[in-house]
Amino acid sequence: MGKLTQATTFTTLKAVPKDTDPTAASDGTVVHPLKSLPISATAGGTPVAVLPSKELGGPTWVPVVESKPGWQRILLPSRPNGSTGWIPTGAGNVRTAHSSYVLRVDTSTRKLTLSKSGKTIGAWTVAVGAPKTPTPVGRTFLLALIAPTKATYSPLILPVGAHSDTLDSYGGGPGTVAFHGWPSKSVFGQAVTHGCVRVPADALKRLSKLPLGTPVLVTN
Repeated sequence: MGKLTQATTFTTLKAVPKDTDPTAASDGTVVHPLKSLPISATAGGTPVAVLPSKELGGPTWVPVVESKPGWQRILLPSRPNGSTGWIPTGAGNVRTAHSSYVLRVDTSTRKLTLSKSGKTIGAWTVAVGAPKTPTPVGRTFLLALIAPTKATYSPLILPVGAHSDTLDSYGGGPGTVAFHGWPSKSVFGQAVTHGCVRVPADALKRLSKLPLGTPVLVTN
């Protein structure tokens, strides 16, 4: 597996299938690879990439979108958006959990809602991508939780498994979309970002307590 591309937010995968139902709700099943696992384009197929056990300094947790005996198709954090792949789920390969939470972003109304077991438990007005740098739509997931060591525009940044469709990079990074705070409240309700979702302080606090792998659905 040493010569295969690692499926991270910094890489582009060319031989994996696209998400066939990007607006569908997940059942909440998430998996953590206990070791680096081969990713195949089909269940049982030849490996085309590798899913590492860690992403951005924390454990990798990804949502499951389809299952077959011994295999699961998962959402991946790499470009292009909507990349998926099959991983083997035999003993010693993965840890499985269930997230009862779902984050939904409506870019047209600039609303973020948090639900648990189908019940809305939080709703906020947020800032989303500007017309030339829109927040990408489709289903993705919370990839990591980062606390910058130096003061920035936000005390916490929560990258997701999606990237800007219009920017190859931003701020030295790979154009990863994230939830984060913002010092000025005037941006909330506006379409002004480079694709990220800027959220109020109380929303950022709530989101920071969600488990990694939590499904995120962006619509417009």
